[in-house]
Amino acid sequence: MTSRRVFTLFALMLTAALVLAACGTPTTGGTERIVETVVVTVEVPGAAPAPLPVPPAGYGATLATVLERGTLICGVNSQVPGFGYIDANGVFSGFDVDYCRALAAAIFGDASKVEFRPVTAAERFTALQSGEIDILSRNTTWSTVRDTELGGNFVHTTFYDGQGMMVPADTGITTLQDLEGGTICVQTGTTTELNLADVMAAEGVSYTPAVFEDADSTFAAYAEERCDAVTTDKSGLVSRRTVLADPSAHVILDVTMSKEPLGPMVRHGDDQWFDIAQWTVFALFSGEEFGITSANVDDVLASATAPEARRLLGLEGDLGLKLGLSNDWAYNILKLVGNYAEVYNRNLGPDTPTYIPRGYNSLYVDGGLLYAPPFR
Repeated sequence: MTSRRVFTLFALMLTAALVLAACGTPTTGGTERIVETVVVTVEVPGAAPAPLPVPPAGYGATLATVLERGTLICGVNSQVPGFGYIDANGVFSGFDVDYCRALAAAIFGDASKVEFRPVTAAERFTALQSGEIDILSRNTTWSTVRDTELGGNFVHTTFYDGQGMMVPADTGITTLQDLEGGTICVQTGTTTELNLADVMAAEGVSYTPAVFEDADSTFAAYAEERCDAVTTDKSGLVSRRTVLADPSAHVILDVTMSKEPLGPMVRHGDDQWFDIAQWTVFALFSGEEFGITSANVDDVLASATAPEARRLLGLEGDLGLKLGLSNDWAYNILKLVGNYAEVYNRNLGPDTPTYIPRGYNSLYVDGGLLYAPPFR
């Protein structure tokens, strides 16, 4: 193999120096002329490129562990219908749960090879940091502290949300100011609790927080009228209202108290795992954009001519191998779980009790915020 060669032109430089010394003005007093040695690096045409940087410690460790174990362990919610909950058949279901299945499909070619580990808001980050779970997919808000102090990396946002407030309809409460002196139920260990304090202080509204460990106890207290209102992400309010005794007896105020970008989270230190988690999200987005569904993916596979769709499905290039997966990784996601629209409609669409209009969670071509970088 031809390698990069470095030539030291010492002899040539020395000869040139002697010539200059002979031609120059003589020195006096025996002053010595100093000649510098110059080293010139010559790039030989056709030489091999410089080696790629050595991956940092930890790179690839998570995927290796998951493959050896034979299952993905995904930290999820079990108390929020539409996002993460246990359905009437005892099966984990929801928007965030289906992302875990998509990731398992990408890794194993089998969406069932995932173990769901319920984690509360207070324990979710410790579970991720300790390695108890491989990834967190549990309506978790991206924030600075969580991205730094907690040692995590958020992959692309899968659901854009905002914090809201729900009250009994018969109270006549329509604004935050109407809650002056009231008690508000809120889940502890969440950005919801912090946002509530910030917003009410900014509005000059005094209130008493009633804090609870998990969603079930928070909304149970609200249902038992132990507080005048309850706050969480608007999607969570829509979800939990469906399981109250009389959903129509409760209204969500027309106020948005924060930005809540929700999405999966992985540990710091393994860029390969971050890439796999990230591009699983992008495969879901692109599947919808390209019109590839679980029902037609095989037909598209047999007839696709668009270069990017062919790369997505593994017909061209080695994008899967670059992630450490097989080249049909995205095909497996779309075949076994579906594209983003299928996941959304299955859990939050108009035919579900937890219907939430897509709004910002539409593709950019439809006026929303979702799009994937190029598959190339």
